[in-house]
Amino acid sequence: MVTVPLQLGFGVAAIGLLFLLLIIVAVWQSVEIVDAYEKEALTVFGEYRKLLQPGISIIPPFVSRTYAFDMRTQTLDVPRQEAITRDNSPVTADAVVYIKVMDAKKAFLEVDDYKKAVSNLAQTTLRAVLGDMELDDTLNKRQEINAKIRQELDEPTDEWGIRVESVEVREVNPSKDVQQAMEQQTSAERRRRAMILEAQGERRSAVEEAEGEKQSNIIRAQGEKQSQILEAQGDAISTVLRAKSAESMGERAIIERGMETLEEIGQGESTTFVLPQELTSLVGRYGKHLTGSDVESQGEGLEGLEFDEETRQMLGLDNIDEILGQIDEAAEMDVDELEQEAEAVKTGEAGIKSADEVIEEMDEEELSETEAGTETETETE
Repeated sequence: MVTVPLQLGFGVAAIGLLFLLLIIVAVWQSVEIVDAYEKEALTVFGEYRKLLQPGISIIPPFVSRTYAFDMRTQTLDVPRQEAITRDNSPVTADAVVYIKVMDAKKAFLEVDDYKKAVSNLAQTTLRAVLGDMELDDTLNKRQEINAKIRQELDEPTDEWGIRVESVEVREVNPSKDVQQAMEQQTSAERRRRAMILEAQGERRSAVEEAEGEKQSNIIRAQGEKQSQILEAQGDAISTVLRAKSAESMGERAIIERGMETLEEIGQGESTTFVLPQELTSLVGRYGKHLTGSDVESQGEGLEGLEFDEETRQMLGLDNIDEILGQIDEAAEMDVDELEQEAEAVKTGEAGIKSADEVIEEMDEEELSETEAGTETETETE
């Protein structure tokens, strides 16, 4: 009789524990926590109900399922793909696609696995885009490839609620044979450019040297011209000054010369001398002005000898000041002009062309001659 109540008590306790455990599990199943960067699709008995927003949500326990979608930008690696370009050159390329889930409901209902779907679509699109381009374009127009792939991915991914934010092709590599040919072509192009640059450098050096020699000759010629002008001006000034000095010599210079002649005559052995009357007259006049002379001073003192009009005109004695002024003015003007011209030559403002201008003119002449020759050949044909 005691055993039956005990068994009944254990059964009730077990049922209570099970019920309590069921309640705990039900509460646990009914509480869903969604992270801030996610949204979750809720299904009840397999039927889509709604999207669970970030935070705590209450859902029916045991009969509900949730599917999480990351709402952040995600990165998908596109495996390396092989393609044949339009000019039949094999290339390999890989890319990275950046996507973002814009509508979690479409991503849940419209596509099985949106990541796998976008990756496969990017692979086929990459091969198609490379196949429509030539080899040189695939190597040089990376941005154009990215834009074409993104454009091809936009339409189908919009139906899945996915937005393709960016596509970046990482590497495009041609085959080894093509790479070797390209390296040889690049090497030949570099050698050609080096030869062209060397030839241009030699031509420019020759032009610079010729221009320098030309400027040097001009400056040297200007210096010689200035020196000759100054020398001629000095001779002219000296001549005029000598003429002016000759005017002031006059009679006094003749008397002094006569006295020197008398002294030379007195040193001779002869005791008899014949003197011109003009000389004796001049000596007498000169003696009257000597200190302590016993000859009475009569008349005026010695005066300079006056040149006749023809002689004065020939020597230019009447216009000495005017001539000197003109010479000085001409000398000053010529020297200033020569210095200005020499400075202009040095600074390159004298109309002398630079090396670059000479080279450009030579290139234009060569181009004109080439075009003229081409037109002549065309007319002849």
